[in-house]
Order: sequence, then C-alpha cells, then structure tokens
Amino acid sequence: MKISALDLKKQIAPIRKEIDLAIKEVIDNSSFILGSGVSRFEENAAKYVNARYAVGVSNGTDAISLSLLALGIGRGDGVICPAFTYYATAGAVANIGARPVFADIDRDTYNISVESVKKILTKKNKFKIRAIIPVHLYGQCADMDGILKLARKYKLKVIEDTAQAFGAEYKGKKAGTLGDCGSVSFYPGKNLGAFGDAGLILTNSKTLAEKLKILRNQGNKNKYHHLVLGRNNRMDTIQAVVLDVKLKYLDEWNKKRQPIAEYYNLNLSGLNFKTPFVPDYTTHIYHQYVLRAPVSNKGSIEHLQSKGIDSRVFYPIPLHLQKCFKYLGYKVGDFPEAEKAAKQLFTLPIYPEMTQEEKDYIICSVKN
Repeated sequence: MKISALDLKKQIAPIRKEIDLAIKEVIDNSSFILGSGVSRFEENAAKYVNARYAVGVSNGTDAISLSLLALGIGRGDGVICPAFTYYATAGAVANIGARPVFADIDRDTYNISVESVKKILTKKNKFKIRAIIPVHLYGQCADMDGILKLARKYKLKVIEDTAQAFGAEYKGKKAGTLGDCGSVSFYPGKNLGAFGDAGLILTNSKTLAEKLKILRNQGNKNKYHHLVLGRNNRMDTIQAVVLDVKLKYLDEWNKKRQPIAEYYNLNLSGLNFKTPFVPDYTTHIYHQYVLRAPVSNKGSIEHLQSKGIDSRVFYPIPLHLQKCFKYLGYKVGDFPEAEKAAKQLFTLPIYPEMTQEEKDYIICSVKN
C-alpha cells in the first residue's frame, strides 16, 4: 500500500465545480492581481478568525517580512524565533537585514520555550532585541500568555507564525490574532492550501493594515505614487478565489483530522513512542501528526518508507546549525531540546480523507 502525507486530489474532487467556476470568473474578468476576489477573501478570512483586518500577500515568508517592516523592525534589530522550525521563519528576518536570535523549544509541545526566551532577554546582548516570532508548530499554539507577558515587559513586537495552525485556537481565540500581526502560509500542503504560493497577514490595527497594503504593492497607495520603498508581494486573484472556496470547508477538514490523531493515540499507546502532547490552552488541528522515538527517528522512518508510508522528520537540522546561519555564531549544544527533536521526531500521514484501511495499515506498520 502507498500512503502519502496528503492527498490533494481527494480533497479537491468534491469541490472541483465550485473552484472551476471561481477561477473562470477571474479569467473572464481578467483581474489577476489584487482583484475583487482578493478583497473578498481578505474580508472572509478576517471574519473567520475574528480579526479586524486581513491582508493578502504573495506567500507566508513575505507575510513575516512585511509584518516586521510594517512594525518598524529593520537592519541590525534582533528578532527572537525558535531554533526548531522551518527555515522561512528566520530567513524572513535575515532577508530584511534583521538578526535572528534563536531560542530553544519546549520538550513536550515543540513550540518556543518561554523560559529560553526569558534567558535571552535577561542577559546582555550586543544588539537590541525588538521582536519575537512564536511559531505555532505542527498545528497547535505556542504559550501565548507567557510570550505576551515578556513582550509587554521588554516592549517587543509579536508576530505569530501561523503557517501550520490557521484555524487552531488559543483559549478561544484564533491563532494569529493575539500578537501585533499573524502571518499565514497557504502553501498547497497546508490545511488550507492554495493552488500555488499565497499568504496572509492578520492584524487588529488599522494603521498596520494600511502600511501593509502599501508595502506589498511597490509602496503604492495610488498608482505611480510611491510613498515608501515597497516590495512586490501582492496576492494573485486566482489563489484568493481558490482559498475563498476552500475556507468554507476548513473547520470541517480540521475536525476530521482530530479523530484520526485520537485513533493513532489510542492504538499506539503502550509503545516506546511519545504521542503528541496538547496543553489545555490550545486546540490542535494536526497539520502534522508527530511521534517521538526514544533515541533516533532514522530506523522508524526507513521502516515506514519501506512499507510505502510517507514518513519524514520536520525538521532534520535545527536552524542554528544550518550553514546559512553560521554567521550568527551558534554551535552544537546551544539548544539541546531543538537538537534532540530533530533526531527523534517523525511523522505519520494525516489528512481528512484517510480510509480506515489506511489508518490500520499505518498502525500495524508502526507496531511492527
């Protein structure tokens, strides 16, 4: 049996007619960049998360960079982010000239450790730390109360990286709405995925929303009147209308992932693998279902792949040990929890359309 991490064909098939009609309307109107479909999606996305504003952009990485720029973060400013996450979080910081400052992760949730952040903020730094990016990894929220408390104390801006947790909730509030900005990725493999690259920025500030709309569009508010040095980070209208159709089904899809995770938890209990830990302050939408091996994930991944099961590690090299960030001066041992997670975590396929046969085959293969 072959089981992929995600089956987009199964997801799209029941709503294909809706999507085709939405795309046809864009083609007929020939409004391909920031068309009315973008505005409509922005309104619906803001309503979905109960935020005042949503700004459609080119991708999730640019959503982080634009958020930082709109908040006045720039060259030489320190921005705290976890050492264990996808490259884009820190890459977006570095590419605007700011400096990524890595923190370790919590052993149980794999999200940024509040204690690690506190240690960074209480020691002397050669540069000024001005922002923090908590990543809601794998589909559940970081400890936002702890992060926001430190942010208030040290006057930091907060950008939530909500790439993997769009639709998750922290104490009844949607992820991405608790900080100054929330960045979202709609990469096709996300729980809500576009048909290409697309992203979103959430905010409750009118001033920030206006800045973001200018920055994403070459610094324009009115065409050919460039108020600032902007960027070309606009959202394609075709991506917006596809997302607008799929947004209506997101909660249903997320809810279908949860019983699959519960089924895994129940049937894999008693094995020498750690199943996902979900604190009571957050919901989990299981963008990834992650097990933890006691020593190394290598044998587990190789075994599952030999059985046709798409298993992998997100992420095999912590950011502080990536070659591109060597200039920051970190070394092996600086963030032990991030380093252990990279060696021990591995995924099982999880998506709403999974069959009972597929779930049982995966469980049997893990037990073997």
